[in-house]
Amino acid sequence: MQLEAITWQRMAERLAGRLEDRSEGPDRGPWQRVGIDGAPAAGTDVLADRLAEELRGRGRPVLTVPADGFLRPASLRFEFGRQDVDAYLGGWYDTAALWREVFGPTDPGGTGRVLPDLWDPATDRATRSPYVELPAGGVLIVHGPLLFGHWFPFDLGVHIRLSPGALARRTEESARWTLPAFARYEAETDPAAAADAVVRADDPRHPAWTGLVD
Repeated sequence: MQLEAITWQRMAERLAGRLEDRSEGPDRGPWQRVGIDGAPAAGTDVLADRLAEELRGRGRPVLTVPADGFLRPASLRFEFGRQDVDAYLGGWYDTAALWREVFGPTDPGGTGRVLPDLWDPATDRATRSPYVELPAGGVLIVHGPLLFGHWFPFDLGVHIRLSPGALARRTEESARWTLPAFARYEAETDPAAAADAVVRADDPRHPAWTGLVD
């Protein structure tokens, strides 16, 4: 895999340009959907925020949705223990709610009425956030871990990868039990193959990427 050095800002500009290129055509829906995938230590919010800012500067409405806002209740996440790798891979995130509240409304013929989050893992209660109306022509950015492999309908996907050593160093001690889950995710799902661009961010100050797949 060949990588070129790039800044986060330049990356956001290139991604925004690709979205503009893909915004026209008979098969395009009213909304575009971007997935920025990576472990918590990869800091997917950084690129999501940069891209949102760049798109707004180009006159595009944007809604950013963190996957962590769609964690399932603790009683379900911890049904098999607090450090169960299988449960983390397949049961921590409420993918059905993401389909229903985020992707369904932005399908062709949808309402554009998106729920930005559902569950607060800190309080283990529903957030009760109001729905947000994303106008036609807007861009939905979903970011967080384990996004690929669920057939989410992303128009543009980015995978932020850390080497095993960097992932271990940058993962909080309390969360290091998830490291085997991300190793399995890489091996079983192959998120790099599902993405339009792969970013290596072992040093977050100096990212490098593959560029965008044509």
